[in-house]
Amino acid sequence: MLFVHISCVILILCVSLSETYINVITKRDEDFVSFSTKAKYVPTWSSLDSRLLPSWYDEAKFGIFIHWGVFSVPSFSSEWFWSYWKGGLKIVNDFMKQRYPPNFTYQDFARDFTAEFFNASDWAELFQASGAKYIVLTSKHHEGYTMWPSKYSYSWNSMDVGPQKDLVGELAEAIHKTNIKFGLYHSLFEWYNPLYIADKSNNFTTDKFVTQKVIPELHELIETYKPDIIWSDGEAEATDSYWKSKEFLAWLYNESPVRDTVVVNDRWGINIACHHGGFYTCTDRFNPGVLLPHKWENCMTIDKKSWGYRRNAVLSDYYTLAGLVKELIITVSCGGNLLMNVGPTKDGIITPIYEERLRGMGAWLTVNGEAIYNTKPWTVQNDTLTGSVWYTLSKNQKQLYASILEWPDDNILLLGSLKLSKSFQICLLGYSSIIPWKQSDNNLEISLPANAHRGEPAWVLRIKKNID
Repeated sequence: MLFVHISCVILILCVSLSETYINVITKRDEDFVSFSTKAKYVPTWSSLDSRLLPSWYDEAKFGIFIHWGVFSVPSFSSEWFWSYWKGGLKIVNDFMKQRYPPNFTYQDFARDFTAEFFNASDWAELFQASGAKYIVLTSKHHEGYTMWPSKYSYSWNSMDVGPQKDLVGELAEAIHKTNIKFGLYHSLFEWYNPLYIADKSNNFTTDKFVTQKVIPELHELIETYKPDIIWSDGEAEATDSYWKSKEFLAWLYNESPVRDTVVVNDRWGINIACHHGGFYTCTDRFNPGVLLPHKWENCMTIDKKSWGYRRNAVLSDYYTLAGLVKELIITVSCGGNLLMNVGPTKDGIITPIYEERLRGMGAWLTVNGEAIYNTKPWTVQNDTLTGSVWYTLSKNQKQLYASILEWPDDNILLLGSLKLSKSFQICLLGYSSIIPWKQSDNNLEISLPANAHRGEPAWVLRIKKNID
């Protein structure tokens, strides 16, 4: 769909929208800069947290998470399949008993992780079509299998067993040919790594797993592929001191090849999430619905029940396009980024239902993306009169956007955060005709064009000062 410039109606805002226009500057604005500094960071949270978040991340707003690994072979229950199996979860135990011999091991699944239809260029094209500005691939999940030929994961990596490919490298090469930022998820812990089990049995008073596996592996990953994002996970059983998180981040910010551009999340040890790090993730599927003072991310799944691919998922398990657009709009209005997950098959296919959702997001963003990308929160996030309208503000503070999640039955939209003035104008993105309105003491009444409904997942009004 093509963006259409439109004839407009004139409005102003009742929440301090004066002739000087929408002047909303908050402490959060100081967090996003074009990052270039010679500052040296020491391994303390006060020092590390003083690093300004590179501006590209806040401007991007929308990314794609990719959970892919050996767990994609059984493709049942979730990406925690191995842990559930070892832990005796009945549904997983029954699945194995009915399909595999008694001596079958989780490692035996790896030979069927073929990635035979994986085409990194096709993935990159799809992610571009989705409107995503960054992607995050699971380089290593809790199973410990690395998606690159790591010398620290002998015989348990994508070159030695399974695809016999450097999957991280192939996708990095394809993504770097686009304008999409390339990120990598990395699990700190591994469920059944003997070194980790030994450290854990010693109450983490020993750290062989960290010094011999985790830190060298992270250095290898960063120096080889130069990711724009390090998305850490699997931290919650041990402290940041055990993980040597602060020391690693000091190296990342001071000396690594991505020191000026990289962003990290907040999962670096017990009680660190939502308190320290670059952007906060807090918990999976975190969407507070209110403005937060620190940059945050809502990582969530198209399949409501799993991050990894599930062969037995039914249609109702997947978010609709309208549901995904709603999640994006609310997240961005409240200052967050949306990281939306897909789970490819063991063959390397992003199945049609995921593709349909991604391309649907891209089609909507083609028309309405100016209300998402490179915006900031306004004074009001959710309209005071209706819960179905959410606001964002352009970075230059000259356009306010009102995203409508529910089209009113009578085509009359009532807004409580706006007042009429001939100094401002409103346009419906993607629509060319004039929109009539009238102002009362308590609300603005907008007569939306019935023929603009068209079953879209959401609609956006652009409000700006009339230059005539």
